Order: sequence, then C-alpha cells, then structure tokens
Amino acid sequence: MVDYQFYIDGQFCEAADGARLESVNPATGMTWATAPVAGEADVNRAVDAAHRALRSGPWAEMTATKRGQMLYALADKIAEVAGHLGEIETTDSGKLAAETRAQTAYVADYYRYYAGLADKIQGATLPIDKPDMQVFTLREPIGVVAAVVPWNAQMFLTATKLGPALAAGNTVVLKASENAPAPMFEFAKIIDEVGFPPGVINVITGYGEPCGRALTSHPKVSRVAFTGGTDAARHVVANTANNFAVLSLELGGKSPILIFDDADLDGAVNAAIAGNFGASGQSCVAGTRVFVQAGIYDAFLAEVGERAKAIRIGDPLAEDTQVGPLATEAQLERCIAVVADSVDQGATLVAGGQRPSFQRPGFQREDQTEAGWYFEPTVLACPDQSIRSTQVELFGPVMSVIKFISEAEALQMANDTEFGLGSGVFTSNLARAHRVSKAIHSGIVWINTYRVISPISPFGGYGNSGYGREAGIDAINEYTTTKTVWINTSEQPMANPFTMR
Repeated sequence: MVDYQFYIDGQFCEAADGARLESVNPATGMTWATAPVAGEADVNRAVDAAHRALRSGPWAEMTATKRGQMLYALADKIAEVAGHLGEIETTDSGKLAAETRAQTAYVADYYRYYAGLADKIQGATLPIDKPDMQVFTLREPIGVVAAVVPWNAQMFLTATKLGPALAAGNTVVLKASENAPAPMFEFAKIIDEVGFPPGVINVITGYGEPCGRALTSHPKVSRVAFTGGTDAARHVVANTANNFAVLSLELGGKSPILIFDDADLDGAVNAAIAGNFGASGQSCVAGTRVFVQAGIYDAFLAEVGERAKAIRIGDPLAEDTQVGPLATEAQLERCIAVVADSVDQGATLVAGGQRPSFQRPGFQREDQTEAGWYFEPTVLACPDQSIRSTQVELFGPVMSVIKFISEAEALQMANDTEFGLGSGVFTSNLARAHRVSKAIHSGIVWINTYRVISPISPFGGYGNSGYGREAGIDAINEYTTTKTVWINTSEQPMANPFTMR
C-alpha cells in the first residue's frame, strides 16, 4: 500500500480533516494506494500559497530566462523517470504501460517547448495617434491558475496547462482526478526535486464538491484550465461567475472517422483500431463513429471485426498486451449497458460486447479476469445514428460503424452531434481531403492518420467539446494579461483638464 500526500507550499502534507480516499488498480479490483481528500481549508491553503509565490519571493523576481531553465530541468527529470511514472499511471488507471511510458517520455518535449518560449513573450510599441506620447504593452502573468486534469492522460494534459502557465510566470494549483491520482503525486516529488520555489506548483485531489467548486470559484484564482466531462464543465462555468476567472474547457467527444471508397483499406482499419481501442478507448478524441462508404463497407467491417477479435487483452504492465482494463467499474457497467441497448435497437454485434472469458485466446492474467474491469474490444454495425452507441461518449473500447453512400451524406452524419473535438478523413483524393476537412465541424481534422499530437500543434474543440486551445505557440498568450503603459514625453506639464483645446 502506497500512502500519498498533498504538495502545498513546498511541503508534503495531509488534508486538514485527515480524510483519505482509496485508489483501486483496475487490473485487479484491489486498493493499492491512498491519498488525502481536499476540503475547502486545503483548497484555501493551496491557493494562498500560490498567491504568495506569485506576488513575492524568488518566483516573482525570477527572470523569464531563468523560468525557462527551470522548465528545461523539469523536462530532463521527467524524461529520466518516464518509465517509473508510466508504470505508476498504468497501475492506477489501467492504461497500457507501453503507452504510458512512451507518452510520459514525450511529455518532456512539451515542457522543453514552453521552456524555449519563456523569454520570448513580447509586448509591442504602439504607433499612437497622440503627440508627445509613447505607448507600449507588456504581457504579464495572469495570476493563480487552477489546472484541473482527468485521469486518462494526466501527465500529458498537465503539461499542456503547466508548461505555458509557468513559462508565462504564473503559479498553479493542480487538482488531480479523484480517480487514479497517484501519478500527480509522483509528479509532485519531481517538482520538489527540481527545486521550484514553494507555492509555485501545488498538487491536491478531491471531489467536485467541495474541492472542485472551492478551487474554480476561489477569489484569488484568475485562470481555470479544465479538462473533463461536459456535465462537470457546466458547474465550472457557473463557478467562474464568482471570480470572473478566464476559462478554457477541453471536454469530451464523439469523433467521426470518414472512410471513402478510394482510401487505403489497411491504413483506414489501422486508424479505426487505434482511434477506438488505443488507451482501451479511454480518450477524448476516440473515433467512435466510423462512417464507411458503401463500396468498401463489407470489406472494412470484416477486416476490423477480425482484427478486434485478435486483440490481446490482459495485464496492462505486460509488454505484449494490446488492451487493458477500463479505469473504473462505472465505465465497465456503462459499456455493458450501452452495447446491450444498441443491439436491442438494431445494431449487429460484429465483435466483442462482453467481459472477456477465461478461455478467450490471447488473454493473460486469467486469475485476475473477473476481478479486473475488462471489456472486450467491440465492433457494432449500426444502421443509423439512432443507435445509442453512436450518441453517447462511452470512454471504452466500443466502435460503431455506419455505411454511407455520398460525401454529402457522410458530412451530414459526421456533423450531426453536439461534440466537435477530433475527426479523421481517409481518402486518396486531395481535393476531397481539403473539401471535407473544411466542412467538418471539429477542432482537429486528421487526414489519412489519427490520434497524432505535438507540442507545436494546438488542440481543442467546438460545441460541447469546449473552447480555448491547448498546446502550440498561441496557448501561452492565454496565460498572460496585457498591460498598456502611457508615457508623456513632452517637457511641458500635463495640461489643465478643464481647459479645452
């Protein structure tokens, strides 16, 4: 059993009331770690520490170049211990270790990217229309940042918030998810080792009430960066009405993948597999609505069904496992229920659809099967989008495949959703690729590829997938505020304000 602590004001500490939560290993269904649970007193302590560090002390006085050097040091340390961090994340969330280790190592590049930008945040001199006036702007830290991250890609989603926030000179209270918070507390140890001044980065966890509410509505919080579900986001939006914090939301998705007759079939199948079964389907950009043109629909469905049946399910720490357990029991139950409802509505079950059995070929850790929260990679052939699996974000390995005839029909179905985060288009026709990418309503469009990211490229959504953008050079401006400075260069004193000229 591992017992974690908060990291507040440069110290590891317990919750004020001593409350703790248990974190369960999804592969075994057994508690393996505990963590404190933040109440309002703990939130206040963390925000006050961040506010002090912002206003006075080493961080407030630090040059932008030095801030960048600290971010470089953080990146180097993350790269050094990426394997350990990845295994902690796997144990706590059930994501494949092969993926968590690689993703954590790549996260270091996000911190390096923003380290390089730290001393390149610039204001401007304005060609003002007044004589004897010199006017320029400064871009200053926006203030204390509340960064709220989910469990499913927490090292990555922390980097997209923490990197630009620190590069711009802000301080941060990081709220880890109450589900699988262990990697964030391991990350706090790295922050402490690198030597960030006390209060610059604070790490807590807790439930939406009171922790999330108290943090996102706190009067000393100036910026909220939230990644999570749409329902929780509505509460966050309401909370920021109390403190007028600048808000960005990176929410869920029901991303479409459009596969045309002229697409490379093998590449399209690979994309559908990666977009639906990568991270066991627990990704906000999961391409769970796969639209396939009639000419290759049967061939695609047969191939993707056989591929799904051959996927190796098992211990997420094993190198040859391809799909691990879901992170929570509630997700497992939701997948079971939605797949059953979809079949009742007229969907055809092509592959999967249930918890794996002991006899399933390729299954490992058979002694853990019934205890862990596993669900088979599932393919549903759906007659239309009235089927429940095409409507709800499942956060599980469930793919819905729908046939289309024309490009116009594919676009109409793809855009018939309240979400708009990611999308994929597979075609060898360059004109169609441009045409469809312009017409589809999503913040990200991948052409003949899927689920690719970079610190250089911004991401974010439309509609119920949120607003604001993370990563990329523009994101850093969302963590600054503009100050305008006017200088009277005349040798004459300021004129009498009651004398009109």
